Amino acid sequence: MQTLDLEVDTRGVAWLRLNRPEKHNAMDAAMIGELTQVAGRLGRDPAVRVVVLTGNGRSFCAGGDLEWMRAQMAADAATRAREAGALAGMLGALDTMPKPLIGRVQGQAFGGGVGLMSVCDVAVGVDNAKIGLTEVRLGLIPATIGPYVVARMGAARARRVFFSGRVFGAAEAVELGLLARAVPEDALDAAVEAEIAPYLSAAPGAVAAGKRLVADLTGPVDAAQVAMTIEALVTRWESAESAEGIAAFFDKRKPGWMG
Repeated sequence: MQTLDLEVDTRGVAWLRLNRPEKHNAMDAAMIGELTQVAGRLGRDPAVRVVVLTGNGRSFCAGGDLEWMRAQMAADAATRAREAGALAGMLGALDTMPKPLIGRVQGQAFGGGVGLMSVCDVAVGVDNAKIGLTEVRLGLIPATIGPYVVARMGAARARRVFFSGRVFGAAEAVELGLLARAVPEDALDAAVEAEIAPYLSAAPGAVAAGKRLVADLTGPVDAAQVAMTIEALVTRWESAESAEGIAAFFDKRKPGWMG
């Protein structure tokens, strides 16, 4: 794989690491495709009991790669829809994977990185992490990640951070429901192991059935919602605001709406 590291230990714990540290593990087309494929493979592997999602380097995930986003804005409508659909499909594949998915948030998480946290069954992170749904700073919105973020936080808490672009700390992420715990860096691995351990004593089929039951009871993300989020993302990619926001980022200047 070009963008991921995968290791399965002798206990059946799969360690899935985003591996674009020089880009703060921002997601591009290759990473989106590889995450989708790996989610399917791990979900089907009877030897895998638990999956831990983390990142190499200083950041967990900085969201969508802006070069990838800029390419979508310049592409034709069919390409934009296909790429937005691939992003939505990747999130769905991780969300419905019939294995416990534990997020190990070892650094900052923005935009799509918050989406990855939200599809984890539980996430623990370092207490100095910076987190935010920063899409609106670029004229975009947290579209395809939206159903998972709102499901994790609840609508009332999501309104606090979903469309302000405000960056917040790990303690607030716990309050919002994104993180189960925030711990010092030197305690992160122990906190992750504490989440892994109970699953190794649980019947794998029962764990998968329990995860599916939670989705059935709360209402899984359905096709209509996914289609709506894809359309919303494509619409923003086509907007003048997103063109200005991303151009300003690459030009290292403030976007026009900041005066």
